[in-house]
Amino acid sequence: MQILRTCLTGAVGLALASVAAATTLVIDYEDLAEGSLGDPFTHLGVTYHDLNTVGGVFPDGSTFDPQPADEFVAENAGLFYAEFPEFGSPVNVLTFGIAYVPGDNLTIGPLATVTMDLPVPVSEASLDLGYYENGPWGGIVYHLDALLGGAVVASDQFTIAGVSDRDNPTWATLTVAGLAFDQLHLYATYGGEYSMPRGMIDDLTLVMDTVAIDAGTWTQLKELFR
Repeated sequence: MQILRTCLTGAVGLALASVAAATTLVIDYEDLAEGSLGDPFTHLGVTYHDLNTVGGVFPDGSTFDPQPADEFVAENAGLFYAEFPEFGSPVNVLTFGIAYVPGDNLTIGPLATVTMDLPVPVSEASLDLGYYENGPWGGIVYHLDALLGGAVVASDQFTIAGVSDRDNPTWATLTVAGLAFDQLHLYATYGGEYSMPRGMIDDLTLVMDTVAIDAGTWTQLKELFR
């Protein structure tokens, strides 16, 4: 279920041309059937594209090439939610790659880079990111950039822990806020180059609280996220 929370202010009348909106959209992927979704992929107004189109390096020095066969995947992650009940919204996630596991078991797919075009400018965005830490992934940095017109206006990041030789699943939240932006870039780096740890996302949350939306666009948004 997608959640649309709204607070509207402004004069009401026949001549109303726009409304000032404070709106939070939570996209939880629960309406998707488990399976591959292709690339690009558009869902509830957000277009996901350019998945794993880069080459890069792993912490052990090995390298990888672009992954043209990778797709976006709706995955039932029931077992992950059982272990991490505060992550996202059960049971679906959006993951990446060429495979998925039917049912409650899951694959956390490879994630080097993905771009998300948003339906309207927003002032804040966040997502929950499930991933593996330790083992071969320690030291990789996950980034979330917010862009407007191709320029970065806000960013968040964290470094994957690397204190054990054996990897394990975990999760974190990435948040960007500030000036209005209309695109998100989620990606991973190691030593200044792209890297490709494992990742899956849930509860992509978009906040519009400083944007004047014309009445026609507002009607379309309500229909899109109902």
